[in-house]
Amino acid sequence: MTTPTPPPSSLSVTGVSRLYDGLAVVSGVSLDLAPGAITALLGGSGAGKSTLLRLFAGLEPVDAGDVRLGDTVLSRPGYTLPPEKRHIGLIFQDFALFPHLTALQNTAFGLAHLPREDARAIATQWLSRLGLGARSSAYPHELSGGEQQRVAIARALAPKPAAILMDEPFSGLDPSLRGSVRDEALDAVRAAGIPALLVTHDPAEALESADHIAIMKAGRILQQGKASDVYLKPQGADIAAALGPVNRIFGRDIPPGLLGQAVAPDALVVIRPEGVIPDVTAPVRARVVASRLTGPMSRLVLDVGNLQLTSLVPRGLAPEVGSETGIQIDPELSFIFASGDS
Repeated sequence: MTTPTPPPSSLSVTGVSRLYDGLAVVSGVSLDLAPGAITALLGGSGAGKSTLLRLFAGLEPVDAGDVRLGDTVLSRPGYTLPPEKRHIGLIFQDFALFPHLTALQNTAFGLAHLPREDARAIATQWLSRLGLGARSSAYPHELSGGEQQRVAIARALAPKPAAILMDEPFSGLDPSLRGSVRDEALDAVRAAGIPALLVTHDPAEALESADHIAIMKAGRILQQGKASDVYLKPQGADIAAALGPVNRIFGRDIPPGLLGQAVAPDALVVIRPEGVIPDVTAPVRARVVASRLTGPMSRLVLDVGNLQLTSLVPRGLAPEVGSETGIQIDPELSFIFASGDS
C-alpha cells in the first residue's frame, strides 16, 4: 500500500528579530506563509526584506522568536537548523546556474538521491512545464535571461521542496519578458501547493502576482493580508504609498465638495491617482496643466484652486492640456488618517 503524502505545512516566523551590532534589522516580525499561496514581501531598500528571507531559509540565526515549518522548529535563539536540512527551495536574482551543466543537468542537480533515469524524467517534466522542453541540452550561456530564470525555478521545484523563497527573482529580466516569465514561473510555484515568499520592491509585481502582501519598513511589518485588502484598506499613509504613488493632502486644503464629507483640518487625506476621475459634470473644477503617456494610461497633473493633484486615467479619456474639467473622487481609493498616522 502506498503511504499517502502528508499535506504541505505552513512556514512561519513568530516574533523574530535579527540584530547587527545591536541594531535591529528585523524587529519582532510575525508572518505566516500558507501552503498554495504566494505572499509578497514588499518594501524599499533597507526595509529588512532580504534579511527576513534569510531567517526563513536558515542562512542567518534569529536573535529572538522562532521559525517553524508546521510544528517543527527550524530556528530559535541558539539553534539554527542548517539550510540544506530544511528542504526549502531558494531562487535569487542572479539565477546561480552551473555554467558547465546543461539545463537538464542543472534542473536534476537536487535529485542526486534518486536513480539517474528517475531524476532525468522529473527534470524533463519540470523543464517542459516551464516551456523549456526543447532547451534541455542547452548550457546557461546559450539561454536567454528569461530561460535561465525558468531553469532556476525548475531546479528549485524539482526536489518537491516544503516551501520556496524568492528574492527579487525577476528584477534583472528585460521588461518585455518580465511579465510572461513571472506568470509562467509563479503559476508553477502556485501549482506545487507549497508556501511561497516573493521578496520584491515593485508594487505592481506584488499586486499582480501575490495572493497576500506584507508591507515592511524599518524592520517591521506594517500591514499584511489579502492583496486586495491591503490595497483598498491601508492602515496608514505609508502603507498606501507602498503600493504606488499617492496624493497627500491635509484636510484644511481640501476643496469644498471634493470628498463629499467633512474632514478635520489636520487630518491627512491620501488619494490614489486612479481615484481622481475627470468628470465634466462634476461641480469641483480642475485645469489640466500636464499630461504624460505611461502606456495605456495617461498621468495628468491637475490644478484645483491652490491644490495640485495627480490623476491616472485611460489614454482615450484624458482631457487636453490647458482644458478645464470637473473631477470626482472614488471613495474606495481615498483614505483619511489622523495627522500622526503616517
